[in-house]
Amino acid sequence: MFSSPLTSIDTSIPLPTGTNSDGKSLKNLDPGSYRSGTYDHFPTPIDERNNAFDFHIYYMPSVPAHAQYARELHERIRREFPELRIYKFWENPVGPHPTAIFEVNTFSPHQTGALFGFLTVFRGPCSVLIHPNTDNAHKDHTELATWMGKPWPLNEDMLKGE
Repeated sequence: MFSSPLTSIDTSIPLPTGTNSDGKSLKNLDPGSYRSGTYDHFPTPIDERNNAFDFHIYYMPSVPAHAQYARELHERIRREFPELRIYKFWENPVGPHPTAIFEVNTFSPHQTGALFGFLTVFRGPCSVLIHPNTDNAHKDHTELATWMGKPWPLNEDMLKGE
């Protein structure tokens, strides 16, 4: 059972009716009178004390062009996002991940959005598993995870013990 996404938000102010001048998008509350706290802090239960999101960039080490692209992407991320935590290459499967990876951690909503937008353009042949960090590693890597590119099957048994 899922909790209502309206829990803990003020719903007493009626939403505007009608559409904007494009005739399709809905009118919203005046952005000058309301700004979501999610721009500055992640919603509970995402834990931002260590790092809030992991981006696991998967590549095929057996395909030289993919491995080369992943190395160049790794270098670009290190140069473009020096404030992020960027891990070394894992040439073989590690943890629940079934292929070679490198990992990048984000600490704020702004960093997470910026890296997501960057990877939308530059991920190339790589797949990216993006997940929050809560107190449930299995749920983080499965139910709460998002994929860019081809999803890979995880070794979920390794996550159930964490």
